[in-house]
Amino acid sequence: RELLDMTCRLANTLKKYGIRKGDKVAIYMSVSPLSVAAMLACARIGAVHTVIFAGFSAESLAGRIVDSGCKAVITYNQGVRGGRIIEMKTTVDKAVKNCPSIKHVFVAQRTENKVHMGGCDVPLEEEMAKAASVCAPESMDSEDMLFMLYTSGSTGKPKGIVHTQAGYLLYAALTHKYVFDYQQGDVFGCVADIGWITGHSYVVYGPLCNGATSVLFESTPVYPDPGRYWEMVQRLKINQFYGAPTAVRLLLKYGDEWVTKYDRSSLKTLGSVGEPINNEAWQWFYHVVGDGRCTLVDTWWQTETGGICIAPRPSEEKAEIIPAMAMRPFFGIVPVLMDENGKVIEGNDVSGALCIAQPWPGMARTIYGDHQRFVDAYFKAYPGYYFTGDGAYRTEKGYYQITGRMDDVINISGHRLGTAEIEDAMADHPDVPETAVIGYPHEIKGEGAFAFIVVKEETTQKDRVKEELKTIVASKIAKYAVPDHILVVKRLPKTRSGKIMRRLLRKVVTEQASDMGDTTTLDDPSVITEILDAYQKYKKEKRSS
Repeated sequence: RELLDMTCRLANTLKKYGIRKGDKVAIYMSVSPLSVAAMLACARIGAVHTVIFAGFSAESLAGRIVDSGCKAVITYNQGVRGGRIIEMKTTVDKAVKNCPSIKHVFVAQRTENKVHMGGCDVPLEEEMAKAASVCAPESMDSEDMLFMLYTSGSTGKPKGIVHTQAGYLLYAALTHKYVFDYQQGDVFGCVADIGWITGHSYVVYGPLCNGATSVLFESTPVYPDPGRYWEMVQRLKINQFYGAPTAVRLLLKYGDEWVTKYDRSSLKTLGSVGEPINNEAWQWFYHVVGDGRCTLVDTWWQTETGGICIAPRPSEEKAEIIPAMAMRPFFGIVPVLMDENGKVIEGNDVSGALCIAQPWPGMARTIYGDHQRFVDAYFKAYPGYYFTGDGAYRTEKGYYQITGRMDDVINISGHRLGTAEIEDAMADHPDVPETAVIGYPHEIKGEGAFAFIVVKEETTQKDRVKEELKTIVASKIAKYAVPDHILVVKRLPKTRSGKIMRRLLRKVVTEQASDMGDTTTLDDPSVITEILDAYQKYKKEKRSS
């Protein structure tokens, strides 16, 4: 009832300021009851929300607002995360300077601190207090837009993935119920941010559709200490806990005592999401956190799929679960593996490109404003199939194991990022004519970004350039996108037609230089020795420092 009251007042406030059915609204907020109400208020009046993760820079925020043509932004004066204050209104002010479509900025108070309020700024709670607490929901068509969510592609520009009303809700609700074995009265704890699809489907829409109690987590796994998640499990008696492998890998480094000092007997199901979970993290999560008695579901899905597509449950009761494997397709999901020639690979113990052979209710309908890009990205590579961008292995028994991305997309701590986005940002530096960014295995983050750069001949202060590049990436994208390593090289490995062979750079960094594969298409094969020498020298310097 409280959530309904908050949602209706917020919805009526949006209406008062001219937001109508079909209008787009940007939500730039940290996880909170009010940010959930903001999503639901948009849905209630038929407006389309696009939640933009509160860690994104002003430039990323502006780009998304402009692309989607938002009429308003809902934000907080400031955010609070892991004991730090995040300046949210300041970031929005900077962003909307370049967003002519924005008519109003609704500002809620997360802290007591005053922030600058300009002509188009509206104090949200003050307006909500004056608004009526009843707002009749708009009547919507099943294929009307419910929300947009931006995600990274293999080209530089993020794409606005469109989800619609009925199919998305049905799929989010069913997967929430059956994958996690949600029972009426359970407390469902998904620690994802609402800025990602996981927060949309398994913090907000799925659980609420099923009448579940859903936990909102605003902080970080190590604040005020690494026991934070498990203290919360004990205090709130959480039954299902759904989080990211990167957090599990981080926490296992701190040792078991942070887990075992809290009572976790309420837990029934554990879930992992966002990237493939490695065996060590799976074992720790299962044996230490779950005491070896909770079902652990490693779930595979994407922003574009709307909900979980492959997971060990639902299945026959007590059916086997193989560590670190997504295993079984959900109802109505028909996975196929394809070879390089676009042929379906039959049989088991095989690997290929993971595609889905028939539509399902939760699938994205288009990329906003660019349907051709949608067709090209997902349906062109294997006509008649949805191409996921991931590779997979089908085991002897016919289970699916996801092996990772097949394109230039990396996964940093569960954040999906096109390497082209980082390259585009760094290309703005006047001293850096060429860059190539690749992903490499990182023991905590899953993957990290490694940048190879070519600097102009007259550039002397290479270290200064590296620091400037890091600042540029943080301000153009977000802090998590900053490369861990930047290596200056004389030139990049290119084909005769000028295409950078990132595959070879990946081999250098993952130390598989003895197995370079086919290098005959290289313009000048001696470039490999040059880069290897530079890399070895860089590694030595790192070690000695």
